[in-house]
Amino acid sequence: MSLVYRSDDDLEFLKEATNDQLDPLVLILTRDRDGDARLQEDLTSEERYRSHTPNHTEYWDLIVAELQTFGGNTFSNLYRGGGDKKGVLYREILFDVCDRMKVNYNRKSPTEMVEQNLLAKILVDSVEKMTPEQLQELVRETGLRLLAANITPSAVAAALQYAVRTSGFVPYKLAVVVANAAVWPFVKALGVGGLSLAANATLTRTIGVLAGPVGLALTAIWTAYDLAGPAYWITMPAVLWIACLRSQHMQPDRTSVEPPPSVGGRAGETLALPSSTPLIGNRR
Repeated sequence: MSLVYRSDDDLEFLKEATNDQLDPLVLILTRDRDGDARLQEDLTSEERYRSHTPNHTEYWDLIVAELQTFGGNTFSNLYRGGGDKKGVLYREILFDVCDRMKVNYNRKSPTEMVEQNLLAKILVDSVEKMTPEQLQELVRETGLRLLAANITPSAVAAALQYAVRTSGFVPYKLAVVVANAAVWPFVKALGVGGLSLAANATLTRTIGVLAGPVGLALTAIWTAYDLAGPAYWITMPAVLWIACLRSQHMQPDRTSVEPPPSVGGRAGETLALPSSTPLIGNRR
């Protein structure tokens, strides 16, 4: 039984991804959260994979094809037999994840906009779990323009939602935080030391401050997914990682990221700070 990549404009950009960027996807697709090999995956049985691993760029289409086959989130899809395996398009997988997470989005919106809403939903869900210091850090790193006196969970959540709705804005560095929180359970189970994202001190500090609340929000989501079906442990973290890669791909010059529209406050009274964002790091 062979994997067949179903041509998908939303995933073609992955042919330009590096081995380091594809590595988390391979990890999600081939290992479970306990670090054990998945019984239902076909990627590692493909001749091209066996010949070229860990040079993922040689079989990027097979990686995507494996994700597509998990898209239905049913055991009938996971175990269907006979012939080549051909799955569903990425937007169908993305919509399914968004629906399960009760994300407010428009099915006619561009894929990157839907992904932005998904990332924002996770950040908003994380806000209630943040300390005042973490809230201030989130405001600084997003460039949300809030009066210092107005930095409350409800105000930050509303500002995030407004920023995404009006400008489709979730900073690349926060996409990295969310994506790495999604990948972390798989990395931790393998004991490989995590993803190296220390390309600059700002991002490292941001991850250190925000990873806890984001991780708690994702844990709550995954607890619900345990009841929804095994494929969600693949599709949800994979979608979050792809959203992060797309954010990087669409902003090749990440030294200048435009902030979202101002939300309240007057000139000189915001906590917006300029910042640069680095490349996604590699797994060690």
